[in-house]
Amino acid sequence: MSENKKTVKIAGVKGMNDILPSEAPLWELLENTVQSVLKSYGFQQIRTPIIEDTALFKRGLGTVTDIVEKEMYSFTDSMNGDQLTLRPESTAGVARSVIEHNLTYDGPKRLWYYGQMFRHEKPQRGRYRQFYQFGAEAVGFTGPDIDAELIMLCRRLWDDLGLENIRLELNSIGNADERNKHRADLIVYFESHMDVLDAEAKARLYTNPLRILDTKNPTMQVMVNAAPTLLDYLESESLAHFEGVQKILRHNNIPYTVNPRLVRGMDYYNRTVFEWVTDQLGAQGTICGGGRYDPLVEMFGGKPTPACGFAMGVERLIELMKISGGVNTPGQCDVYLVHQGDAAQLQAFVLGERIRDAGLDVVLHCASAKAAGSFKSQMKRADACGAGFAAIIGEDEIANNVVAIKAMRSDDPVNNQTSIPFDEVVDYLVDQIVGANAHDEQVHYHH
Repeated sequence: MSENKKTVKIAGVKGMNDILPSEAPLWELLENTVQSVLKSYGFQQIRTPIIEDTALFKRGLGTVTDIVEKEMYSFTDSMNGDQLTLRPESTAGVARSVIEHNLTYDGPKRLWYYGQMFRHEKPQRGRYRQFYQFGAEAVGFTGPDIDAELIMLCRRLWDDLGLENIRLELNSIGNADERNKHRADLIVYFESHMDVLDAEAKARLYTNPLRILDTKNPTMQVMVNAAPTLLDYLESESLAHFEGVQKILRHNNIPYTVNPRLVRGMDYYNRTVFEWVTDQLGAQGTICGGGRYDPLVEMFGGKPTPACGFAMGVERLIELMKISGGVNTPGQCDVYLVHQGDAAQLQAFVLGERIRDAGLDVVLHCASAKAAGSFKSQMKRADACGAGFAAIIGEDEIANNVVAIKAMRSDDPVNNQTSIPFDEVVDYLVDQIVGANAHDEQVHYHH
């Protein structure tokens, strides 16, 4: 006797989201824009594995950071016992690759990456357990000019994406000696205010007191605001570097605020730190964070190599793009092929290949010739997929060896359709579509 087995639906893992076809054009627009801006500054792509040796992150991020203590997806490889981790960030992996392949042997490198990161934290708006990041790492550059260039690159990206109300916060966390002096005084200060510290702050007091300055607890704000400021501990070299960054930003009319409480929880940062923040995403207002990390390559066993970089959360940028409302995402295709009857379907396939040969994107209405649907229902599909033009082939068109071309985005609902000889359709569509795109780019350029 057969046993009835209950079908169980398997849902996606919490905090790890599908990007559906309706969302994909917005992601593609963002990805293409970011890549274009990075390329315009001379950055080259580097792709590192999603899985790295766990020790890489423990050494680079510090064993007392939230990421290492609470958030990493770490596991033992059952095949050979290796301790592995899904990358929670990419800077450590890039540094490992720079050392392993001696990438800076012939001079500094501007590198960028894109991909998934993984952190086991509470999912919230724009922040998930699997999330995507773009990042840039400028490796081998010593001066403040590269710090400023990275900041200016971000500003250009916000402009190209049409994003507004994003502000720049800037600070310097100096070098290790300066931070150690500040750290010692900070501990003494916090010890004198133990009655105000919450449980999390007390846990960090002797391991990572700098992170207490980053608290969001309102009952601690007055006390934290009166704590010793790291900027007061910076010596001449660090101060000169920080002023060098600010000088370039001022000269290029990039507004910023020096935020003395802006710190980094990761051990490898030094000198310049910066964040781009917005008030449009609730509590999670940081959309891009970066800074200088000169000690990292040497920490991993490489030669002393200065470096500076940033990372930005793609999901948060997508949220901002939606809020801005001014983003025109591309349609699914340039041309939608509508047909009725067996002969028309065959001709539609021929025409579709010819149009694609000319470099345009085509969606052909697929169904059996008998079940293709009415012209009206097919035209609804053409409109829904965002096609610029519908190419229509029916019995009349077959008899006259023509194709009816309808401009789907025309402002004139009466005079938006014309018949074109079959062999002239491709040239006609190329002229209409490429010409319109060139005009739009020219208008955008002059704007």
